[in-house]
Amino acid sequence: MQRSEAYGFSAVMSGAFLLSCLLFAAINRHQRGPYMDEAFHVPQAQAYCHGRFLQWDPMITTLPGLYLVSVGAVKPAAWLFGWTGSMVCSAAMLRFINLLFSAGNFYLLYLLLSKIHQKNKAVSGFQRILSTLTLAMFPTLYFFTFLYYTDPGSVFFTLFAYLMCLYGNHKTSALLGFCGFMFRQTNIVWTVFCAGNVVAEKLNEAWKTELQKKKDEKISSRKGSFSDLIRILQFLIEYVMSPKNLVSLTALTWPYIILVTVFFVFVFINGGIVVGDRSSHEACLHFPQLFYFLSFTVFFSFPHLLTPTKVRKFLLSLRKHPVQYSLIAVISLFLIWKFTYVHKYLLGDNRHYTFYVWRKVFQRHELVKYVLVPVYIFAGWSFADTLKSKSIFWILMYFICLLAVTVPQKLLEFRYFILPFLIYRLNIPFLSLYRQLLELAFYIVVNAVTFYLFLNRTFQWPNSDEIQRFMW
Repeated sequence: MQRSEAYGFSAVMSGAFLLSCLLFAAINRHQRGPYMDEAFHVPQAQAYCHGRFLQWDPMITTLPGLYLVSVGAVKPAAWLFGWTGSMVCSAAMLRFINLLFSAGNFYLLYLLLSKIHQKNKAVSGFQRILSTLTLAMFPTLYFFTFLYYTDPGSVFFTLFAYLMCLYGNHKTSALLGFCGFMFRQTNIVWTVFCAGNVVAEKLNEAWKTELQKKKDEKISSRKGSFSDLIRILQFLIEYVMSPKNLVSLTALTWPYIILVTVFFVFVFINGGIVVGDRSSHEACLHFPQLFYFLSFTVFFSFPHLLTPTKVRKFLLSLRKHPVQYSLIAVISLFLIWKFTYVHKYLLGDNRHYTFYVWRKVFQRHELVKYVLVPVYIFAGWSFADTLKSKSIFWILMYFICLLAVTVPQKLLEFRYFILPFLIYRLNIPFLSLYRQLLELAFYIVVNAVTFYLFLNRTFQWPNSDEIQRFMW
């Protein structure tokens, strides 16, 4: 990092943290007590603060990583500064832990952008800082910086694990992956993704060697025709069937293999992936979740995905391959028909934005979910098109992890999309400065509207005196 870039990064990060502190103070003035899921998380953390580590709220579905980290941070601070009474482990104090995680996420996002795009000399330091600021203010994640939820910590440890993986520190990466798993069990998928990065790199090297041997420059290691894809799949099967290659890959990824083994042992002993209340978190094959994620990504990355150039390219591709797109449309219609689920929380809680998305869009008519298929197809094509700079093996691993982390979820919940979105955004090429500024401005506007609604547009349910607020 050059000196000017270091100064610029420090200034932007400090400014963003100061803004977050001001927002933090405003939110805690308006909402002093626990809100929504905080009603479970805050008392549980307070029980740990008082040494009651065997006490557990059966409504909590995640492991106790957030509470352990909170106690590990708050207790030494209380001793150092002489805090006593209700101030220690209060809702505000616990929320401040996530504010610290958000600062860590800011730094990790910058390091990841620098590492992933280090070969792109055309990217300036200002662009890296601007992209970091944009991703740090990603609305769905940024909002939960100010509440005591698992998301900021979950993102922190997962991004940290990914960074260590990229630097080849796989034992450290697996350890950080375990911390992420302790915040949210589904983060084990991103441990597999880190291992997949190592495997994809080795596969790509072997594939390039294979091409060079055959002197067939027409086949790309990134994309190609259907016949090229068949050849790549044949190569992949031959590669993994080789005992020598399997031993080599195991030697590289053994820390991740151990962690995944621990995960399966946990699932076996626990009787499932969810701890606590399982009745509301049943796994199912909810394939339209992938379509919702793609739509979500187009909305929040429209400067990347929704451009006139991309629309023209998509229409040209549509004309060239009508049979393939027709087949994709038929499969999509079938998946929507047979595998659409509507969770009771989605229909029953009017505090979440997903409630209004579902009511205003999908419940307008029974056919709406089918009419949106062309939108999903364009979103999927545009999404894949922005990843064309990555190897075919990296893309394959990412999509497997994306399916694993979204499809089993019955509830449509935007928080579940945070990590797959961030990893996608970190790996696509940089935009022009104008489009980067447009994306940042859009995030600022969305955040401003979100916080305004949360703080000022409160309401009450007929059978309750509690103040209700709109949120992600």
